Amino acid sequence: MNYNINEYDKSDFCGDKNMLLEKCTYKDIDKLTQLNKQLIEDEMSDNVMSIEELKNRMKTFLDTDYEAYFFTVNSEVIGYALINISVKPIYLRQFLISREYRRNHYGETAFMLLKEKLNIDTIDIEVLSWNEAGKAFWEKLGFIERSRYMRYTN
Repeated sequence: MNYNINEYDKSDFCGDKNMLLEKCTYKDIDKLTQLNKQLIEDEMSDNVMSIEELKNRMKTFLDTDYEAYFFTVNSEVIGYALINISVKPIYLRQFLISREYRRNHYGETAFMLLKEKLNIDTIDIEVLSWNEAGKAFWEKLGFIERSRYMRYTN
């Protein structure tokens, strides 16, 4: 499913005010790859890419129209985002808060920080149709369903 952000009530904002947004570079490829693998597992994706393939894909993303950002708290990387900055609206391709940091409003905080630091008010995302936790998270932040992406395999 594709989602698009609508107005978010900042009075609902909570979480760690000490979170930082750090732009990633090639030196961060290994960590980005590990986090991407966790995202694939957590959303139960059918992506069967190896770690090496994921690493090469992440390099390609950073070589093209994508930017990656770490979310950090107390110098610890707790998640990341991968964004296609060449399209309007901005496309948030990957977003993850690591398992051990969930249920502490870090996801909400990270999203608001990303939105504010990049000065964006419209964002598109995709959520796998079976990822109920992902859908609930994004809808809580104000995203609304706009379309359904479908696939036929024989």
